[in-house]
Amino acid sequence: MANLAAEILVKTVEGIATVTLNRPAKRNAVSLAMWSRLAEIFSDFGRQDGPRAAILTGAGGHFCAGADISEFPTVRANAAMGKIYEEAADAATRAVRDCPVPTIAAISGYAMGGGCGLALACDFRIGDASARMGIPAARLGIVYGPLDCSLLLRQVGLSNAKRILFSGRAFDVEDCRQLGLLDMVSEQGSALEAAHAFASDLSKNAPLSLAGAKLVLEALSSGTAEGRAGEIETAIARAMDSEDYREGASAFTEKRSPRFLGR
Repeated sequence: MANLAAEILVKTVEGIATVTLNRPAKRNAVSLAMWSRLAEIFSDFGRQDGPRAAILTGAGGHFCAGADISEFPTVRANAAMGKIYEEAADAATRAVRDCPVPTIAAISGYAMGGGCGLALACDFRIGDASARMGIPAARLGIVYGPLDCSLLLRQVGLSNAKRILFSGRAFDVEDCRQLGLLDMVSEQGSALEAAHAFASDLSKNAPLSLAGAKLVLEALSSGTAEGRAGEIETAIARAMDSEDYREGASAFTEKRSPRFLGR
């Protein structure tokens, strides 16, 4: 049985969690068990004493080659098994998307298929010169579901989404930047180094403000703001009543950097 603790590494330093897919021999292809573990990890980041930001990356020079196709004959052999598999993969994707702390995909090498989907679920995607992204579903006889397609569509637009899905090819870093698959490209150093620098800047801001902004923006983007009005109002009120709100005002008056605690 695979050792999940070794295949997905989690390390938190100075409030920044780095989640590393660690199957370099398979370009970090994600197994069914790993999808379930990813859902647990990113859901857990929402606790009050959790990290201020989270980075998702891969070991051995690649982000993620996608789902581990070698196990499909045993875990995804027919429509019924495929539904169970997709539910696990979607749960992981939603956990990344809905994580209340800022999430950053640090992309070196290949981010293909399900790996590209995980990157799209993050708030930001930072690549380096080696980045290659794409969704080869059309070359595997697979139809992408609504969740993954919605993430792709909101990131790159309809025409580019069709280009990515219809072609099934891997796009180089410049194409990824032009298509919108990457938000930032590290001109010097690795994607992971750039992601850590970016996460460090974000982690200095008020956690309740960041979580609230993410909630509102995601609700507006998905057209669910009206139905989530109560949740949004609660987030606004919680921030207004927080110690961090008072600390921010004091720091501004005293012309010093604020020290936010997330409460």
